[in-house]
Amino acid sequence: MYAASCAWLETIGYNTNLVKAEDAPKGYADLLDPKWQGKIVKGHPGYSGAILTTTFVLSRELGWSYLEKLAQQKVMQVQSAGDPPKKIMLGERAVMADGNDYNLVLFKDQGKPVEVVYPIEGSPLIIVPCGVFQNAPNPNAARLFQNFFFSAEAQQMLVDEFAHRSFHAEVKPRAGQKPMSEVKMLKSDPVAVQAQSEEIKARYAKLFRV
Repeated sequence: MYAASCAWLETIGYNTNLVKAEDAPKGYADLLDPKWQGKIVKGHPGYSGAILTTTFVLSRELGWSYLEKLAQQKVMQVQSAGDPPKKIMLGERAVMADGNDYNLVLFKDQGKPVEVVYPIEGSPLIIVPCGVFQNAPNPNAARLFQNFFFSAEAQQMLVDEFAHRSFHAEVKPRAGQKPMSEVKMLKSDPVAVQAQSEEIKARYAKLFRV
């Protein structure tokens, strides 16, 4: 058994030195505009579980036809969900098609030229599970850590220091970060994602030729 220790949202983002706010994409459909060709960075589902979940959600909500069109945009492919935020922060690409929101929030707090966009179609919700192995060598110590990790104190630390999301009722949203209650979230079933994982990876690799 496991529980959700924290979460984050997969979003769009952009470099504010390269893109004006009024010109920035508002949703996934906007990324198909020819003006973004060669300017987009995106994670690869073959390397990242978060991006795999995001690809599952987008193919369900927008169809594989959307991803086929996005593949024509000469997209830079990276591995982890943390790589797209870094690429736009460095100015290597102007816009990210997916990637975690918390890195963008932290970069922005550091004065970096980035902005988060919660797509109008919705943001895939990424759940971070946490549990104790059945044959854990020190199960009592593991349970004690679990009790602490799910406390209001520890959960608030994850929110304040790392810009993660918490489901704890007593945890306050991070200052300056859009609360989950104000974001349209796209949820997924982990069992369904796992069942389709190999098919998703293969189909994506064929479309994007990576």
